[in-house]
Amino acid sequence: MERVILHSDLNCFYASVEMMLNPALRGKAVAVCGSTESRHGIVLAKSELAKKRGVKTGMVNWEARQCCPEIIMVPPQYDEYLKYSKLTRAIYERYTNQVEGFGMDECWCDVSGSRTMFGDGMTIAEEIRQTVKAELGLTVSMGVSYNKIFAKLGSDLKKPDAITGISVGNFKEMIWPLPASDLLYVGRATTKKFDSYGIRTIGDIANTSQDFLKRLLGINGLALWVYANGLDNSRVMPGDYESPVKSIGHGITCSADLDNNEEVWKVMLELSQDIGHRLRLHSLTARGVQITIRDNDLYFKQYQAPLETQSQSPMEIARKARQLFEANYHWTSKVRAVTVRAINLIPADAPYQISIFEDTAKRERRERLDTAVEEIRSRFGKRAIYSACLMGNLKMPSDGREKVIMPGMMYQ
Repeated sequence: MERVILHSDLNCFYASVEMMLNPALRGKAVAVCGSTESRHGIVLAKSELAKKRGVKTGMVNWEARQCCPEIIMVPPQYDEYLKYSKLTRAIYERYTNQVEGFGMDECWCDVSGSRTMFGDGMTIAEEIRQTVKAELGLTVSMGVSYNKIFAKLGSDLKKPDAITGISVGNFKEMIWPLPASDLLYVGRATTKKFDSYGIRTIGDIANTSQDFLKRLLGINGLALWVYANGLDNSRVMPGDYESPVKSIGHGITCSADLDNNEEVWKVMLELSQDIGHRLRLHSLTARGVQITIRDNDLYFKQYQAPLETQSQSPMEIARKARQLFEANYHWTSKVRAVTVRAINLIPADAPYQISIFEDTAKRERRERLDTAVEEIRSRFGKRAIYSACLMGNLKMPSDGREKVIMPGMMYQ
C-alpha cells in the first residue's frame, strides 16, 4: 500500500503569531527583529507583504527599513511561538500519532492508516489547513506525497495557505525541473559543487550516476540520488520518539563581546548549568568536553578533550571547558559566541575505573551538592540558586531564544 505523507509548514510563523496576537498589525509589512542594541538586529521573520517589498530573513534591521520604509519591527516572543507550535501539533495529532517535527514550524505526518476514517491525503490536508486557520488564526502550506522528501517539496511549491500533491506519476514533471538547491540537504556548498559539474536541477541529480555522486559527496551523494529519484522510504517517527542522545550542548551568541578569560568563564559556567541538568534528565554522564568559540570576525574554532573522570557535574564540565579555552585561544579578537558540549556520553550507572589519584570523598560531596542544587531548581526555578560569580551582567541575552527548536536531521 502506497504511503501518504503530509508536510505542514506554518507560513511566516513568527510574524503570523505577532499579527494574530495584535490584529492592528494585520495587512501591514511586519518583521520580527532582534534588538540592534543587543547585537541581534536582524530580521528573524517577515510577513508576506514585507517579503513582497524585498525584506529577507537575515537582513540587518536598517537594510530591511531601506527596502520597506513603512515596515513595523516587533521584538520576538519565543514563549508564544513555542505555545502555538505545540497547539498546531496537537491538531495534527487528531489525525495520526506519527507526527515528526522539523523545527518549530514544520511537521511531517504519516496519515497512511487514517484514510478509512478521514479520507485521502488531500482531504486530510484540507481539513488540517482549515482547522489551523479557524482555531489558531494561522495559515499553513501543505505538501501531500508518498515520501517525506517530496511532501516537504510540495509544501514549498505553493505559499501561503495552499496544498500541493506530488505523486509517483507526476513527480518527474513537477520536481525534476526545480533547482538542485530546492532539494532537502542541498546547501550552499553542495550547490556550488554541483554547479561546477553542470548539475543544476533536481533532475540532473537524479540522472547523474551514483558512483560519481559518491565520489563527489560520499554517502550524502547517494542519499541525494535516492531523494531526487523519489525512492526515499524514511519513516515518520511518532511524536513521543526520542532519538539516541549522542551529545548534550548549549551555546549562545553574547549580547556584547567578551573581553577576557573571566568573562568567558562566567558564560561557560552558566551554559554548563543547563548541560548538567540535561545529563541528569537523560541519566547520562560525559567522558569529554568540546567547546566552540566564534570571534567577532565570525571565525570559529573548536577544541575538545577527555574528562579525568566521567561526570554530570556542571562545575567539572565548565572547568574543563575553561582549560580548553585558556590553553588554545589567543586573544587576537574578542569573543562573540560560546558553545559548550558534553561528549562521549555513557549511561550514568555504567561502571568505571576509579583513579588512585582521585579524592573519592570529595567527589561524593560534590555529587551530593549537585543533587541538592538540582532538587532546589526543579522546585523553585533555575535562578533559585546559582554561583555568586554569575550575579551581574553576563553579557548573555535573556529573551528566551534558547527555547527555539531549530530543524535538525530528518529521522531515517
